[in-house]
Amino acid sequence: MRTPINEALLRHFTDLRDGDHGQAVTREDKERVFTRAVELLDPVARRALDEANADLLLGTGEVVASGVTRSREGGLNAMWSLTWPQQRDAGVQPIAVVAHFGCDFHHPHLRGNTVGDWPLNVFDESDAAGQLDTLRVIAAADAHNLVFQESYRLMPAITTQAHHTPG
Repeated sequence: MRTPINEALLRHFTDLRDGDHGQAVTREDKERVFTRAVELLDPVARRALDEANADLLLGTGEVVASGVTRSREGGLNAMWSLTWPQQRDAGVQPIAVVAHFGCDFHHPHLRGNTVGDWPLNVFDESDAAGQLDTLRVIAAADAHNLVFQESYRLMPAITTQAHHTPG
């Protein structure tokens, strides 16, 4: 049985081979598919970020979603951000899951604020649910990179005495 991550890659590669995005061929149709994919991903992205909030931030964070917006260049974007007091005080980017469909892209992708692209080929609830591990990895990689850029002090799970673990 294929993993959801490899299944997403195969859908991506098939789109590149066939010149479409699922059943969509025109930019207008692909944008409609993107908008639906963002709707389907919303609970999955929130779950991945809520888990990071519980584990790393001890519930001190807040998940904020932008909905679909159009970029200055003409592409489409959607962002789910996890912000918390230490991050805001340090002036660093939040942990994020970003769906983006650049104006010159063949099809959309996922990324974080500090993490590169992953194919976004979500056409139904099952596809969206299958992206949970990918979204968890994007959030975890963003958290790692933000600590690398700033300090471990960004993470309440490390700085709160009651939550220190031996190691």
